[in-house]
Amino acid sequence: MRILITASEMAPLVKTGGLGDVVGALPDALAVHGNDVIVVIPFYRAEILHSVTTKRLRWEGTVPVGTEAKPYAAYEIVSLNTAFKTILIDNNEYFGRAGLYVNPKTGQDFKDNDLRFSFFSKAVIELVQRMNWQPDIFHVHDWQTSLIPAYLRTSQKVNRVFTESKSVLTIHNLAYQGKFKKDRFSLLGLSEELIRPTASLEFYGETNFLKGGISFADKITTVSETYAREIQDSLGCGLEGVLRSRSKDLSGIVNGVDYSVWSPNIDKNLKFRYRDSNISGKRKNKVELLSDANLPVREDALLVGMVSRLVEQKGLRLIIEGSKQLFAMNLQLIILGSGDKQIEQDLLRLEKQYPDRFKLYLKFDERLAHMIEAGADIFLMPSLFEPCGLNQMYSLKYGTPPVVHRVGGLADTVIDYDEISGEGTGFVFEKFNVQSMIVALARAVTLFGKKRKWTKLIKNGMKQDFSWKTSAQKYINLFETLVTK
Repeated sequence: MRILITASEMAPLVKTGGLGDVVGALPDALAVHGNDVIVVIPFYRAEILHSVTTKRLRWEGTVPVGTEAKPYAAYEIVSLNTAFKTILIDNNEYFGRAGLYVNPKTGQDFKDNDLRFSFFSKAVIELVQRMNWQPDIFHVHDWQTSLIPAYLRTSQKVNRVFTESKSVLTIHNLAYQGKFKKDRFSLLGLSEELIRPTASLEFYGETNFLKGGISFADKITTVSETYAREIQDSLGCGLEGVLRSRSKDLSGIVNGVDYSVWSPNIDKNLKFRYRDSNISGKRKNKVELLSDANLPVREDALLVGMVSRLVEQKGLRLIIEGSKQLFAMNLQLIILGSGDKQIEQDLLRLEKQYPDRFKLYLKFDERLAHMIEAGADIFLMPSLFEPCGLNQMYSLKYGTPPVVHRVGGLADTVIDYDEISGEGTGFVFEKFNVQSMIVALARAVTLFGKKRKWTKLIKNGMKQDFSWKTSAQKYINLFETLVTK
């Protein structure tokens, strides 16, 4: 199959979270099966210019934004060692600034994000025609590229180039929908009928890009089976009715893990590497991590790690509100991330209150993220909701049992430990409240003192396989049903 994957980010060039990791790894997994795969992302010059060592200008063109013709240049990257092609769409007005979605000077979303990503979507469609390469599948991701299915089914409906093309939308996080004031809808190049009350892109008086993608895509996936059910009900963020109307076309496919990057036996970020047959390096990484954090090395204390955006969704309030009970236990805590300023301030206050127990890093640091996965004894993910989550799967491979709220992808990938049978891979709590989280952590603290059972739990997790091989095959099966049809 000819598969065009288009998204707003792709690791290792540029990423803000799990979306970038997925778009960076899935194409290779698809190409291994003999598919012809091309990935197209924006060329954020300020963000990724230094990562692109060799690029070649391949195509140029213009697309309409309102009454104006906006130019684009398409560069093919020739320096990445991948089985697929990567193309960057360049436009200095829209992508020549610092930041992907948020203005770093104001902390607010760019006011023209609707124009930026509608431009990008139209440029992708125009580019495909110049390439003389007809995709069997347009695989689009999140709200930033959700207009592509809308364009394919409306303004491009009679275009012979796309007669046989099908579209699949993957929703990574339904909470981010791409909602904009509808007084600029006319600039998008879509029929005004689509913004009338209850129409395909209308949402409570606003334009909603993601709703458009859900309405027009041939198939919709999200990143875990549990989350696919949740978003049709309690976690629908206002779109549950639209999603239920497409339920026969909606499925969940758990994200895979790129074990060429996330494996403790080959991880270049670690000073001490290890594997499930010899985990002695894990203890050495713990000492190294504690030393770097200027925390006392206490062999008997459970070291809890967390790498996360510091936002309400990730359950940080449970940690803040339950801090007294938390730090009454025999544990230490290291958190890496940034986000909501009030949450940051509350965590800084706790760091001052518990200087020998808690270290906070307010930044993103890829090397430190790997060190925490390897050096922590457990990994905490008390998320209010979690479409898939990747860190819990990284943690399993690193012998760092996750403590998670039973929701979304966390429910699908972490098995609650049973001390009687010795089965399980982590600690799962049912209710999203402080007491439930504290009970789960207390279970971990108690088991940590039972070294033989703890080692068994570690090795249970390290034997799990969440590689892209299985997930990619599920995408291929889905794509093939559309192409065959």
